[in-house]
Amino acid sequence: MSRARNHLRAALSLLAVSARGAATGVLGQRGLSAWPAPQEPGMEYQDAVGMLNTLQTNASYLEQAKSQRGDPQKQLEAMELFLARSGLQVEDLDRLNIIHVTGTKGKVRERIRINGQPISCDLFTKHFWRLYRRLEDTKDGSGASMPTYFRFLTLMAFHVFLQEKVDLAVVEVGIGGAYDCTNIVRRPVVCGVSSLGLDHTSLLGDTVEKIAWQKGGIFKPGIPAFTVLQSEGPLAVLRERAQQIACPLYLCPPLEALEEGGPPLTLGLQGEHQRSNAALALQLARCWLQQQEHRDLGELKTSRVSGSWQLPLAPVFQPTSHMCHGLQNTEWPGRTQVLQHGPLTWYLDGAHTTSSVQACVRWFRQALQRNQRPTSGPEVRVLLFNSTGDRDPAALLKLLQPCQFDYAVFCPNLTEVSSPGSADQQNFTVTLDQVLIRCLAHQQHWSHLGEQASPALQSTPQPSGPVPHSPHRGSASSLVFSCVSHALQWISQGRDPVFQPSSPPRGFLAHPTASSGASVLQEAGAIHVLVTGSLHLVGGVLKLLEPSLSQ
Repeated sequence: MSRARNHLRAALSLLAVSARGAATGVLGQRGLSAWPAPQEPGMEYQDAVGMLNTLQTNASYLEQAKSQRGDPQKQLEAMELFLARSGLQVEDLDRLNIIHVTGTKGKVRERIRINGQPISCDLFTKHFWRLYRRLEDTKDGSGASMPTYFRFLTLMAFHVFLQEKVDLAVVEVGIGGAYDCTNIVRRPVVCGVSSLGLDHTSLLGDTVEKIAWQKGGIFKPGIPAFTVLQSEGPLAVLRERAQQIACPLYLCPPLEALEEGGPPLTLGLQGEHQRSNAALALQLARCWLQQQEHRDLGELKTSRVSGSWQLPLAPVFQPTSHMCHGLQNTEWPGRTQVLQHGPLTWYLDGAHTTSSVQACVRWFRQALQRNQRPTSGPEVRVLLFNSTGDRDPAALLKLLQPCQFDYAVFCPNLTEVSSPGSADQQNFTVTLDQVLIRCLAHQQHWSHLGEQASPALQSTPQPSGPVPHSPHRGSASSLVFSCVSHALQWISQGRDPVFQPSSPPRGFLAHPTASSGASVLQEAGAIHVLVTGSLHLVGGVLKLLEPSLSQ
């Protein structure tokens, strides 16, 4: 694959789906280092992840972080100290060609990628223990300790990219931007701000304007930055932040402007909202290539974009063939992803904010129309949902109601109830009782919404089409399971050719809804399952439905 295409895909791989806290590097002619992974006992991948999990942020630390949030310099100075203890200085990061962007979540190895792929278990293990030992050896009695989970992974990403000599590093913020630990980067090649919505409001603020102020904190003097069309309020805040920092900020023209006069661009990621992300990714990639004095940047076109903009418009150009291929071949598991497993169709999207769930609903309903096919029995729709953190699950569930599910299933982001080997999904910040109580609250929200909406749903005309619809459509039937595996067992009823677990636990069908619903699912001609609300939930589902992704 050419270096130009590698560069584009590095930008696309994060922007098109926004994987918060993730970082990806791109190698040119240089390959991965051939250093051997540590072979000592107790230094395996699972041991490394287990040790990493001991650094997870607990509730008391979150409260402390909120109280200290007003002093950004203290936050960044703490990260610079950890960087120095790890053996690097801030100036060392200038050797990385960094594209600094905003977005949503990844997890463990998936947070650090090279050429679009998560780093191997061996590479993760090698770099983890090397960094962990350095930090352990530099602890002292003056309060210097170990960095928290995300800070550690950010430090590790910087070490990986420098030691593996990547040509380009795409680094995404964890939360916000201004106070984020990735913001110790002084000289990125370009910055990007994607569509803004309400998320982490307890830390970032309760309005989109306040969040825009935080996001604009990644701007740097003289470093070009790009954003997409936002509402007037947050766009004005981004413009003011850019002016204060002396950062040249540009507005990306819509993808339609780049398509004008040429064939429509095909995106590997489904959903109308991905067109905005693709437009931003193209501008970031082109800006990087331009700085590298690359010859083929795409032919400039006369802009026909009309409107009164608060910002100068970024170039309108004809995407090159490499750019078109990059857009078409972009993949990101768990974002607008469809898996066809026999009679079951799994729709996976880690949406967890109001705006992203709205986009998810549009995508899901469109995908249902595309996937209609003759069946020998009724069609059943199932929602599998969880929500974590300070998000408003009632608001998210209300947005999902128009999908008219027959059953709503709730479970924590835990693959198995008892799985000692799953260090990737250990969470020390909450107990099993706490997450189950939250799932029960989700079920109560759903039942309450169903009671309110039942008369309206019964009078709503059903979509026309060849697929027969279940008589339960619009009801509030719901269940809570203790883990993802049990939820999938009930939903699939042994009919998924990939997911074939052992026998279900005792009392699996004791609840009347579980028993009657099992019969409906067994006789259904087609089962459409939307999994959403949490990227970690989607990750747990993918681990079971696509085992190859866990290798």
